[in-house]
Amino acid sequence: MGPIALAFGLALLAWLLVVGDLLRRHRPAWHWYLAGYPAAACRVVFTWRKVAMLNDLSVSRRPPRGLLGDLVVKGDPLRPVIPRLSFPRANRMGLTATVRLHAGQTPATYMKAADAMVHAWKVHAVRVTSPERGLVLLTATASDPLARPGLASAPAALLSALIGVLESGGAWVMDLRLVPHWLIAGATRSGKSTLLARLITQLAPQSVALVGIDCKGGMELGLFAERLSALTTCRREAVAVLTALAVDMQDRMSVCRTAGVRSIWELPEKLRPVPVVVIVDEIAELYLSDGRRESKAEAEQCSTLLLRLAQLGAALGVHLVVAGQRVGSDLGPGVTALRAQLGGRICHRVNDPGTAEMTLGDLNKDAVIVAQSITADEQGVAVCSGPEGGWSRARSHLTSTEQAAATARKYAALTPELPAIVRALAALEGDDK
Repeated sequence: MGPIALAFGLALLAWLLVVGDLLRRHRPAWHWYLAGYPAAACRVVFTWRKVAMLNDLSVSRRPPRGLLGDLVVKGDPLRPVIPRLSFPRANRMGLTATVRLHAGQTPATYMKAADAMVHAWKVHAVRVTSPERGLVLLTATASDPLARPGLASAPAALLSALIGVLESGGAWVMDLRLVPHWLIAGATRSGKSTLLARLITQLAPQSVALVGIDCKGGMELGLFAERLSALTTCRREAVAVLTALAVDMQDRMSVCRTAGVRSIWELPEKLRPVPVVVIVDEIAELYLSDGRRESKAEAEQCSTLLLRLAQLGAALGVHLVVAGQRVGSDLGPGVTALRAQLGGRICHRVNDPGTAEMTLGDLNKDAVIVAQSITADEQGVAVCSGPEGGWSRARSHLTSTEQAAATARKYAALTPELPAIVRALAALEGDDK
């Protein structure tokens, strides 16, 4: 090779390296399709047999036997049969492949082998699902999409909030029309407060009444008081507000019954009551009792009223978003009954397995395991339920308290007045005097 050809080859190589680095940083999807996917697909194809053999994914075929007169003629010795793997198909975040199971195999064996696949294929994660009997779908994610989440887009709709990004790269949306009530669990500095701030930021410009219940003296939700139709800072006030909302629901029922409809969304817009979103920060403060008769009575009232709002609120435009550091059966049977009515679930990093189990255990056991693996460095990362019963890892967009408070002030003029709550709080103040 002459010096000119050598120089040209080196220049071409350098140019390819520069272009590849630019694509990786600015167009990661293009870089994945052009360079990452072909290499990963080859690793999957060429390592599949070894991965299957080492992780008990293969089955042994019996040797055939035959008779030749009085002699038993044996066939070849036992041979492992590897499950059939389809050729990996590329997607924006990684690749997928399907495996046809042998008789007697279950997806659980493949779930145990997921970590081995991660190391063999040099990808970020492998999720194992079974879309139909006899098939396993392997979904490999090339890199962690939640490490540097971009701002996804989603259509704006009433009672819909763009929270962040899913591990699939899609938008993480809390749609209260689709899933009326939500339970959010998370330890201190896990991202729970940031998620609530993001939710308030998204709902503030909408024609929605926001009611805050923050029995920690209003330290969290008090920052957004200008956009809240009501803010309670103790359990006694919470009982008054929840009672007023229960009475307001009765009025909404009467309106629907008179109009001959089954929900407020079937009413003409001019007759439709304003939707109400009740945000409860630290649910344990409503349920714990110090043993005094008054305290125990207030806790029981809160439990009963929240359960009633959750059972009847969806059709009447009353929605619950309940958050807490710890959500366990030790708070009383009312928490378990309320949990059953909260179809939306979000679990950040938590301090005890019981909270993760309470939040996600009745949906999917695998989701509980994934939620417990969230580290302290992954602030904002959570496991969330999907509208169709599935689950996904997700990360909320970083919305600072200052940004959320500024948004609340900006849209303070849109704050609806709820007469029933105003009267209830005024009566409470009158009793105090």
